[in-house]
Amino acid sequence: MSTNKITFLLNWQPAPYHIPIFLALTKGYFKEQGLDMAILEPTNPSDVTELIGSGKVDMGLKAMIHPLAAKARGFPVTSVASLLDEPFTGVLYLEGSGITEDFQSLKGKRIGYVGEFGKIQIDELTKHYGMKPDEYTAVRCGMNIAKYIIEGKIDAGVGIECMQQVELEEYLAKQGRPATDAKMLRIDKLACLGCCCFCTVLYICNDEFLKKNPEKVKKFLKAIKQATDYMLNDPVNAWKEYVDFKPQLNNTLAYKQFQRCYAYFSESLFNVHRDWKKVTGYGKRLAVLPPDYVANYTNEYLSWPEPEEVSDPLEAQRLMAIHQTKCRTDGTFKRLVLPA
Repeated sequence: MSTNKITFLLNWQPAPYHIPIFLALTKGYFKEQGLDMAILEPTNPSDVTELIGSGKVDMGLKAMIHPLAAKARGFPVTSVASLLDEPFTGVLYLEGSGITEDFQSLKGKRIGYVGEFGKIQIDELTKHYGMKPDEYTAVRCGMNIAKYIIEGKIDAGVGIECMQQVELEEYLAKQGRPATDAKMLRIDKLACLGCCCFCTVLYICNDEFLKKNPEKVKKFLKAIKQATDYMLNDPVNAWKEYVDFKPQLNNTLAYKQFQRCYAYFSESLFNVHRDWKKVTGYGKRLAVLPPDYVANYTNEYLSWPEPEEVSDPLEAQRLMAIHQTKCRTDGTFKRLVLPA
């Protein structure tokens, strides 16, 4: 049997930052491009690159470190565009847990991680800071990092500022505690990376599908760009349309997460060359990539001009941190304007 559908696998159950994909579907942008999309949800986020790489699914989403490692392991995937650029990722914890800004305070603690590479990151970081494997307990939590912290199953866990940290902040608000009691030790600072791009969320393709269907991929990205433009220009109405289609997201937590994701959405969709270079180097440092590995991404399927990269990425990160703090306080939709 054959089908003309493009199968597209999310990196987890529908989340606030998946809005461009679903808007492209509900507003008919995919249909205008002559595409018939089947949008799928995984039961395990760790399965995504394997399913796409093995050809069982055509396209999908995954954070940057994963398609790099997948290709190195023989699962041929390529990133063709960016969805979410450099969301702050780090070790989340609550004030009063005995954890401080000193990484050594994690000794004797239970540290949660999502999947395989989260464990690799924790082990590399703890080793870097002079900790032995028996001086902490790593706990696999899947996408339930905030939930496990709240329930006391872990003391800290690796999560994203615009998702799990917001979840912790909402929990604190219900307890009558300040949102600032949700803390993060950012991995980009701990690991001296100079960027948070290893958790940039990407549109990835199976290589054989990409080779046989270049025009379909171009049309898919045109529809996504149209949906992204609509969402960035009118986020309030875009959200109303999204939750009408996905009513399970029609709640205060998801709306606040969307507000915090708003500044991270890639307007151009382009893969950022500097970020790929940094994460490829980080992958080699984590020993998940061989020394001669060449990054598996391309911008050739994007049919509009490529923007210049920011002139000072470290300053951009500093300004983004201030911007996101204001977003938490003010609860508005604003983009950070950075010099090229």
